[in-house]
Amino acid sequence: MSPLRTALLALPLALPPTLYAPVAQAAPFASLDQIDYAVAGFTGAGIGQPRGAMLPVDRRLRLAACQAPLALSWRTERRDAVLVQCPDAGGWHVFVPVQAQAAANAAPVVLRGEAVSLIVSGDGFSVSQPGEAMDSGAVGAWIRVRTVKDGTGKGDPVRARIVRPGLAEVPVD
Repeated sequence: MSPLRTALLALPLALPPTLYAPVAQAAPFASLDQIDYAVAGFTGAGIGQPRGAMLPVDRRLRLAACQAPLALSWRTERRDAVLVQCPDAGGWHVFVPVQAQAAANAAPVVLRGEAVSLIVSGDGFSVSQPGEAMDSGAVGAWIRVRTVKDGTGKGDPVRARIVRPGLAEVPVD
């Protein structure tokens, strides 16, 4: 073997750190169970109970892990949803609908499977579309409504608040 080749083999490899450093793992996601638990503590009621969250947080969400404690507050004075925020820089926020006490005890005015008009309204506009109630509820309650697409089948469900019998609204702020 040549002296040059022997000298080259004896040298330690100087690879860039990116080639031999361990692969960094993706940042963990926020625990959705922890968010549900925080909302239950904030409202004083469990999921599905009067004054509690209507449903668990959507399990399809992939929220970045929050280093600071979650910040919870009421979304509006009506206390119909809890605002859950991650106060970290570039943090996220989620609205969790809450079942109103009065709506829980009132008789339902919309029944599951019933045809409803779904209105999406905002500042200076209103659009309506036929839909089908996927839940029963009283005035002021939040239910799931599946939109009906041109008679060709069912659309995706949305969350809407019952305004009166046969009418549900999705407010856009």
